Amino acid sequence: MRIFSFVIIIMFSLNAPSKGHLKKVLILGDSLTEGYGVALKKAYPSLLEKILTQKGHSVKIINAGSSGSTTASAYSRMLWHLKGKPDILLLALGANDGLRGVNLKSTQANLEKTILLAQKNGLKVILAGMKIPINYGPQYRGNFEALFKNLAKKHNITLIPFLLKGVGGHRKLNLPDGIHPNIKGHKKIAETVLPYIEGEL
Repeated sequence: MRIFSFVIIIMFSLNAPSKGHLKKVLILGDSLTEGYGVALKKAYPSLLEKILTQKGHSVKIINAGSSGSTTASAYSRMLWHLKGKPDILLLALGANDGLRGVNLKSTQANLEKTILLAQKNGLKVILAGMKIPINYGPQYRGNFEALFKNLAKKHNITLIPFLLKGVGGHRKLNLPDGIHPNIKGHKKIAETVLPYIEGEL
């Protein structure tokens, strides 16, 4: 009887989810994610890992930010990072597409292809919405912002309405170039992204 009970306990232990399982979160982005102009440990991906760890989560944030990147490189970069077997993807690309006036159909297709690749490989996907300056015209700006909402709805994924919420356009939270967040700006981004990441862990 004792042997039978012992076997049952072992089987339950093997099938029970491990609270200590390390979750890998891949943040695929551009200079905003890379932390242009600040130390790597001060960029929002590093800040997120620190906060989540302090809250008791077993998590590794992979900063896959690359300055100047557009959505054109998203799929190939995602393919490469799949080798690391991430559990969650935060797709934070598109800002440079907008600033360069890239055809929106191309931007949407690039993001969609990457989303589908991630989902095919079992990753939970979070899409970071982007916005561009008002001088790009209301039609292009409106269509640009809408594509993120449309993709999130179509593929049933989590959407962060605006990655730079409370940061974009605020001089005190950005470097002198007015585009890239400073240390305080990255802290604000981490606060914005935190509940979305935590909700998928």
